[in-house]
Amino acid sequence: MGSHTSRHTPRDTLDALRRIVQALRESSRRAEQRLGITGAQLFVVEQLAETPHQSLNELAARTFTHQSSVSTVVARLVEDGLVSRHYSETDARRLELVLTARGRRLAAETTGAAQGRLIAAVQSLPLRSRRQLAALLRRVVLAMDAADEMPRMFFDEGRKRRSVTRHA
Repeated sequence: MGSHTSRHTPRDTLDALRRIVQALRESSRRAEQRLGITGAQLFVVEQLAETPHQSLNELAARTFTHQSSVSTVVARLVEDGLVSRHYSETDARRLELVLTARGRRLAAETTGAAQGRLIAAVQSLPLRSRRQLAALLRRVVLAMDAADEMPRMFFDEGRKRRSVTRHA
C-alpha cells in the first residue's frame, strides 16, 4: 500500500463533495419524477410530517436553513395545496404550518430526502470534527468568493415546476 493510500489529494476531497451533491441531486430528481415536487419541498414536507404545527422559524431551525429560504419553499407548498397556515389554538399570535390531507398523503409516499441523511451524517460526527469541517468549508467558500450568496435549501432553484395534480 505504501504512502499512496495515506496521501489525500484534492481529487479525494472533490470526489467526496461530488458524491454528496450527486446524492442530493438524485434525491431531488426522484422527488420531482415521483411526487411532482422539488427535493427542497420534499424535505420540508417530511419535516412537517414528523413534527406538525411548526412556526416558520421552528421549521427553519429543523431544516438548518435561513428563515427566508424555507419561506419561499413553504409558499410554493401552500400554493400547491400541500401545506396550510393556521393560527395556533393556544396562542392567536402564533402562525403554524400544517400539512393538508394532500400533503399527508404525499408524505406517506416518500422514501426520504437526501437532506435528512446528510444532516444525520454530519450530526453523527464528533463535535470537534463538525467544527473543523465547518471551518474548512467556510475557508473554501471564502476562497471561491461565494460568501456573499444567501444559501438556499439544496436544489431549490425557485423555479416553477409542474403542478401536483395526482394527489388531488
